[in-house]
Amino acid sequence: MTTPVCTTASDAATAAATQTFPYPSFSSYMRARQPVLLRAARSLTANPSDAEDLLQTALTKTYVAWERIEDHRALDGYVRRALLNTRTSQWRKRKVDEFSCEELPEPEPVPGGDDPAERQALRDAMWRAIMRLPARQRAMVVLRYYEDLSEVQTAEVLGVSVGTVKSAVSRALGKLRDDPELGFVRS
Repeated sequence: MTTPVCTTASDAATAAATQTFPYPSFSSYMRARQPVLLRAARSLTANPSDAEDLLQTALTKTYVAWERIEDHRALDGYVRRALLNTRTSQWRKRKVDEFSCEELPEPEPVPGGDDPAERQALRDAMWRAIMRLPARQRAMVVLRYYEDLSEVQTAEVLGVSVGTVKSAVSRALGKLRDDPELGFVRS
């Protein structure tokens, strides 16, 4: 007769730490390179959700072929090729519902609509204005609003106090508000 053995949480943690996963390097590769590969997938599709699905499919194909990939330094190229091949297959399989008609359907123009050229012009003007800020203020604005860090996280990254971050960001935003190149946004 066997006696049941109760393991403690530390024993379970030790067992989990010594457990080997089939591809430990795949999971570390995926975590490290996923943002870059997602940008590549977004360049292949117009919809961000489709880009995430595309990347997931390509990473699944990479995982299945992980043992066969000889040069792991070329993984980005392998995944990008899988992205492209998968997207091409999806494109070829798509169902096209086109019907001929006498009049071309034109969308009604929306006043004050979302014009991509205007958005790009605004982005360019904003980056030029940010580049004119002093280096320290520029770093704080980028960390706060582009990297979406909190004031505390920004202070930790830059090695300054939270009050310094608050005052520098406030001054930087004031300069951006007064920037003549961004005046067309306020009108």
